[in-house]
Amino acid sequence: MQFATAFEAVQGIQDNEYIWCHSMAATPYLLLEALCELAPQRKNLTLMQLHTERSEMLQDPALDGHLRQRAFFVGSATRKAVNEDLADYVPILLSEVPKLFRERVQQVDTALIQVSPPDQHGFCSLGVSVEATRAAVENARRVIAWVNPSMPRTHGDSAVHISKIDAWFEHDEPLNAHTPPALDETTRVIGAHVASLINDGDCLQMGIGAIPDATLACLGNHKHLGVHTEMFSDGLLPLIESGVVDNSRKKTHPGRIVTTFAMGSQKLYDFVNDNAQVAFLDVEYTNDTAVIRKNKQVMAINSALQIDLSGQVCADSLGTRIYSGVGGQMDFVRGASLSEGGRSVIALPATAAGGKISRITSLLAPGAGVVTTRAHVHYVVTEFGIATMRGRSMRERAKSLIEIAAPQFREQLEQDFARDWGIRL
Repeated sequence: MQFATAFEAVQGIQDNEYIWCHSMAATPYLLLEALCELAPQRKNLTLMQLHTERSEMLQDPALDGHLRQRAFFVGSATRKAVNEDLADYVPILLSEVPKLFRERVQQVDTALIQVSPPDQHGFCSLGVSVEATRAAVENARRVIAWVNPSMPRTHGDSAVHISKIDAWFEHDEPLNAHTPPALDETTRVIGAHVASLINDGDCLQMGIGAIPDATLACLGNHKHLGVHTEMFSDGLLPLIESGVVDNSRKKTHPGRIVTTFAMGSQKLYDFVNDNAQVAFLDVEYTNDTAVIRKNKQVMAINSALQIDLSGQVCADSLGTRIYSGVGGQMDFVRGASLSEGGRSVIALPATAAGGKISRITSLLAPGAGVVTTRAHVHYVVTEFGIATMRGRSMRERAKSLIEIAAPQFREQLEQDFARDWGIRL
């Protein structure tokens, strides 16, 4: 049923419901604004989501008792609420989130989504973000949609028939756009180091941000690269346009980019619109290690907040303060390792706080979340070089990691390692 406004569309939501929110650049923030307006008239609503955009209104303490967020990944719009006990964080592999819905481990009463208008056959598109929303729509008792003519129509698992949508309103507004970050000298050097590990014919997985963009900027002379990833952004476009990324050597979906969401500029959204070269697929599939490993030479490129000298990777928290989430890092680190000729890289600046803190430490901060274990890491990269972890002893790992730490911390790290681990270098 069509309604004139978002507030009218959400009226059917009742007390005690579990609500899923479409995420990333497809966040239906007009529906979230309406939900916040409705919430004081309801009690004990739970809003589940991954990373959401323009959703800061959900952090209002006045919503306590009426609406509480349940975040499977934490971003800037949810970080404050999670760390002030106004929202809940669920540590989980991104590939597992759809299974929660499909196996009825997690109830879904209502799904809030943002879609394109229906085509001549009645099919809307989830557009630039399929992720776990495909599974939520399949399992929700009620689906409420913002129909946005600016939402690209994408190929893959994004189709939702209008008959599946119980309430909807239409409003045309450009998608949230992310300007590619400026590259400083540190990220350029890290990108060059990572790029040196990439071979012709590799199948890439990368995230969003300066380091992935710096890496991609160094790949102009490579050939026959493929992409099977959780997400991609603008940094990939020049390589597609030049033919460096042609997906010709992929075993699954040859000739096509496989992703579950995309986030970037309007140019990126225009590129994916009605582009059969890009398949937006369910994250339970894209991040399945059994699928990832079918491609040869998978190269997984991920980041970290902190790494200890044994190679443990902390990527979701700063000590006990949640910063992001488990996401798909382990899905792809393990999937790449199982791939024939596959490798994985953890890339990060050597320091934080303007050079005052080393991100490479003898021990992780108390409470830090180990997202990738020391048994899974292949390479660690900073601006000071590349450390090889695979098949290395604790002593060899520590020595290699100290060599790529910032010079001012190396002597102290060696002393700390001998004190904490009882191993002299």
